[in-house]
Amino acid sequence: GGLQNTGRSTDVSIQGDGFFAVRRGNEVLYTRAGAFTLDGLGKLVVPQGALVQGWLATGNTINTNGPITDLTMPVGQLVSPDQTTNATLGGNLPQDAPLTTAANLALATPVITAGSQLVTSISVYDAQGGAHTMSFEFTHVGTPPAQSNQWSVQAKATDLAGAVVKVGAAHLIDFNPATGAIDKIDGGASLTAGQTATFPITKAEMVTANIGTFTTAAASGALNAIDINFGNVAAPGALTQFAGVNGLTAVDQNGSGPGALQSFAVSTSGVVTGVFSNGKSKAIGQIALANFRNPSGLEKVEGSMYRATSNSGVPDVGVSGTAGRGTMAGGTLEMSNVDLAQEFTNLIVAQRGFQASAKIITASDEILQDLVNLRR
Repeated sequence: GGLQNTGRSTDVSIQGDGFFAVRRGNEVLYTRAGAFTLDGLGKLVVPQGALVQGWLATGNTINTNGPITDLTMPVGQLVSPDQTTNATLGGNLPQDAPLTTAANLALATPVITAGSQLVTSISVYDAQGGAHTMSFEFTHVGTPPAQSNQWSVQAKATDLAGAVVKVGAAHLIDFNPATGAIDKIDGGASLTAGQTATFPITKAEMVTANIGTFTTAAASGALNAIDINFGNVAAPGALTQFAGVNGLTAVDQNGSGPGALQSFAVSTSGVVTGVFSNGKSKAIGQIALANFRNPSGLEKVEGSMYRATSNSGVPDVGVSGTAGRGTMAGGTLEMSNVDLAQEFTNLIVAQRGFQASAKIITASDEILQDLVNLRR
């Protein structure tokens, strides 16, 4: 049948061959009716209460080679936080920004020329999901009035109370004056196109005496080592240095605090992806599809469900879109495949046939009545 958009994330239809596998008690049945709902335990069920079958995700992995099980949505449950291990910066540093002498940066209180320091920041997360603000201070260094293609970058972070603490030492970035791309970091080898420009802020740097352990009366958590990524050299979005444009920005980081499930969607392969309140998306599970060598041999049971028989063959359970199985469409339902025009035509024909039969009976009755009257 054709597909009808419903806008409900729990509605799923099958385009092509296959059946959803659902468990009722100890029996597995099969259906194409994808009007699913969530029961009181967060399990995905059909209206009759049978439990939709598939594979649950373990971490970020779904093992579709394992046995199928009940699909459960973590409604109301908090997912564990992810500790930040890398952050990405991008944009452009203005090559014509004012210069600060490198010697000044060695002072206890560096002399920073007004307008030479550019700052961007991003929230990063410790192992307990505590949020810390990490800022990156870029200073254009060199000896005036000569042009310079070097920038010093210093990373700073806050503890859980919001107090700023120094993080690590300053790093030196060299830009290629011809291409505007990063050439070297901390005097290392020159980078080539496609290489990632990265320097680490090590865990050892973060827990030295001048940094502290990010401890407050309310909670504590030491940040992990964080790789600061400036993008692949010569790739779109990578950190560059061209004159006249200040576009420095913190692009992304891979950590998150704890979050609760807000919504989910089903892909064409049946993967159920949840969207959580911490802004992260994560695979929750995958809906299984079953196919049969002889679908016509299935035994029909109540609730638009079927039972496998020796005539239908054993179910071939697997991932949609493979081995002849159809694909799934979330937020839609498969409509009836009945041809209404043909059914109305058949109804009219049957009605006219009934009328004709009634006329015959009426005619026969009138003839018999006339015959009785003749005898009188």
